[in-house]
Amino acid sequence: MNKNDKELIYDLLKKADANVNGFLGEGFKGEVVFEDSVKMEAAGGPSSPSRASGTTTVSNVIDNAKTGVGEALEPPLKEGLTLSDLYSKITRCTKCQLARTRNNVVPGEGVENPDVLVIGEGPGYDEDMSGRPFVGKAGVLLDKMLAAIQLDRNKNCYIANIVKCRPPNNRDPEPEEQSTCFAFLQAQIHILKPKMILCMGRIAGHKMLDTQDALNKLRGQIFDYNGIPLMVTYHPSALLRDQSLKAPAWQDLKQFKAKLDEIRSK
Repeated sequence: MNKNDKELIYDLLKKADANVNGFLGEGFKGEVVFEDSVKMEAAGGPSSPSRASGTTTVSNVIDNAKTGVGEALEPPLKEGLTLSDLYSKITRCTKCQLARTRNNVVPGEGVENPDVLVIGEGPGYDEDMSGRPFVGKAGVLLDKMLAAIQLDRNKNCYIANIVKCRPPNNRDPEPEEQSTCFAFLQAQIHILKPKMILCMGRIAGHKMLDTQDALNKLRGQIFDYNGIPLMVTYHPSALLRDQSLKAPAWQDLKQFKAKLDEIRSK
């Protein structure tokens, strides 16, 4: 492929990304280097083109487009993007199969510039009917868990999910569904700028940390997510099913609060 063809493909991908998401993905910003394929092969093959630090090649952009906006790109940044703007884009989204079975989109709920961003896996029946996150039995328990460490969705927290639409029959969201929706969560994190992130359950922890480690291996640790301390604990639904998990979950919450108090004191 020659340089002109690559420039054309790049331009088309850039326009498609902006049209689909309503904002330009971070992967399409910065200097892009294009070379004729013959020149690349002479330099050692398509896998090793010369590249300046901080630049992007057309192959990187195409790979990002194939893997999904949320999976491969940094949070979509746009000056002046507000939660209201983002909500409008989320509620209009039809990019995955969950849009065909939902009753309501569940963007998220809470205060702007929160101390804590709480992340679950996805809406359930009650959330799908109301358009609000964590409002069923698990939501009642979550509110109690947060209150135990002086957190409240109406005062200092924001609550969101990996996917914004309910998976049918409350099944786990598929990897493709998570990847399709993840750019919205990344944008929320960029706008909200929480001091800490608390992941409720295996799926949220796996997606945020890009791992498949067992939940018991993830909990009890403080991770770094783009400069934001992050912890993983049990989902409230798991505590409702298994009372024995309440004690270790409480230990997680106390550890989380201690780290949050440390951050607040700085």
